[in-house]
Amino acid sequence: MNDRGMTAVLVHGAWADGYSWARVIAGLEQAGIEAVAAPLPLTSLADDVAALKRSLARIEGPLILVGHAYAGAVIAQITEQRVAGLVYVAALAPDEGETVLEVFGRAEPHEKAPRLAPDGDGWIWLPDEAFAEAFAQNASREDQRVLAAVQRPISVSCITVPVGPPLWKTRPAWYLVAQDDRMIAASTQRFMAQRMQAVERSMSADHAPSVSAPGEVIGFIADAARAFGSEAARH
Repeated sequence: MNDRGMTAVLVHGAWADGYSWARVIAGLEQAGIEAVAAPLPLTSLADDVAALKRSLARIEGPLILVGHAYAGAVIAQITEQRVAGLVYVAALAPDEGETVLEVFGRAEPHEKAPRLAPDGDGWIWLPDEAFAEAFAQNASREDQRVLAAVQRPISVSCITVPVGPPLWKTRPAWYLVAQDDRMIAASTQRFMAQRMQAVERSMSADHAPSVSAPGEVIGFIADAARAFGSEAARH
């Protein structure tokens, strides 16, 4: 654990699970920051917020919430006073009254972005080939195959419900923009980062930098943790 006793809680987005944070967890712990991956059922936004709360209840001390993609909406619905700050990794940050789908579709999709539609049961799956073409095009073939094999579908209910007041309005936020993201346009990421008045950093990365460029993600989270700790010490 780091000198402030903070725990980084890493939250996956759609079509992913805790595997996507594996290298980041190892790197953060080498840097002295305890890290935990929190699983989401991806059944509805309310279910996902409740699941994250259950994970947080098992952790003592101050928290840093780190969200990738869809999970950016989830971490911002937490109201825990222990949260020192929020970290967004190519993540979505809807404002109060907005839906995830609205901010996701703010820009024109990349030419290689998959066409997404729910199946008959209301679940949205990512085509297997999309992991190599748009989700993690910079990752190794092995990682691309594993990501496709372990993918978890997301329910339409997760992305079509307006969110409540986001935590980033009362907590410091850092945002890592993935410039080569083919799922969430970099321009959309910059818009959200600037709207949140987040500390913004850009990197040449695909939509899954925790897999394809974990070193930079580890460094970004570690820098945020130090900044959040310093901010907490001043108050």
